[in-house]
Amino acid sequence: MTANNLKIAIIGGGIGGLAAALSLLKAGFDVHVYEQAPELREVGAGIVLTPNAVRVLHHLGCAGDLATLGATPIAIRQRRWDDGRTLLCSPVNPPGRTAMFYTSHRSDILLMLAGKLPPARLYLGHRLTGFTDNGDQVEMQFDNGARAEADIMVGADGIHSTVRGLLFGAEHPRFTGCIAYRGLTPAERLNALDLPNEDQIWMGPGKHFVHYPVSAGRLVNFVCLIERDAWTKESWTEPGDIQDALAAYAGWHPQVGAIISSVKDTFVWGLFDRAPLERWSVGRVTLLGDACHPMLPFLAQGAAQAIEDGATLAMVLRGADDAVAALKRYEDLRLPRTARIQMVASGNKTRNHLPDGPQQIARDAAMAAGAADWSIGASAWVYDHDAVTAAG
Repeated sequence: MTANNLKIAIIGGGIGGLAAALSLLKAGFDVHVYEQAPELREVGAGIVLTPNAVRVLHHLGCAGDLATLGATPIAIRQRRWDDGRTLLCSPVNPPGRTAMFYTSHRSDILLMLAGKLPPARLYLGHRLTGFTDNGDQVEMQFDNGARAEADIMVGADGIHSTVRGLLFGAEHPRFTGCIAYRGLTPAERLNALDLPNEDQIWMGPGKHFVHYPVSAGRLVNFVCLIERDAWTKESWTEPGDIQDALAAYAGWHPQVGAIISSVKDTFVWGLFDRAPLERWSVGRVTLLGDACHPMLPFLAQGAAQAIEDGATLAMVLRGADDAVAALKRYEDLRLPRTARIQMVASGNKTRNHLPDGPQQIARDAAMAAGAADWSIGASAWVYDHDAVTAAG
């Protein structure tokens, strides 16, 4: 069987799994996606799509959809917590050029990707319970009694990955000492604030606050990121208390409190860390996205790196004579980059949360001088990457 006749099973129908399926389909493979949920859904939250992800999505024919669904901020503005003073403002999406930086609703992006996948290739209500790698094929078992076979299986099943657990055993994530509240509010509720079309990051002692437009500017997404001593749950859907969030930002600039108080409901989740895996692939099975490199949301790269993974996997497999060797090459190409981004994202927590004092003053002075690696949260090595050509 030649590589381009390979049947590939993707476990997980989130943004990473669907983007990978589209990349693999475009490369000519027989792809099938198995999602445990009975319907595709994403929690109500925003997503930042940086140029390295947008480049892949354009390759998949999503340019028009992105322009319709997302918002195109004109700048990333980093501000001081109490007086709102701008520490650094970095223009993005220059006029007259194709937009390459979007802030969107996660559900919009998920449904955009799903809409480009032939319905017959998506199997809902299929929770993987086990698999057997027979050397030439992988046999999969699902909790609904279904069975399937594929030449390659890709675990794109998220931070609680079943595939990763079956490959490498149980693992114990570490609480990072940070929790996050998130919310979405209609933009019209915030008209009095006259918010510019920007992604704004407010930095202060022990916490920071992020907000940006989504859904073509109809909604504003916000995230409160707060240091905390302990947390036991790792979930995106735990109800939060607005009053707790407001109390955490007492003394901050009034704009922060106004945005938080504009919603009736919020969700809260603990941020957990996992050390980079030493390997992603065993035989004909490999991993993708949060299943192998979950990262803190301090670099806006979680979904972007999953999208890159899928594009690289497709390019590596295309024309390969040995599928197993190709999976090893995919891992060799992707693991160092994602591990570095995991590390930088973790370090940004410290930078964003400095208490007022000498270190904070030095940080602000460096930002005022236009520190390149802080201009939009990372240096060019993140955003200039082209996953479609990098594997060539």
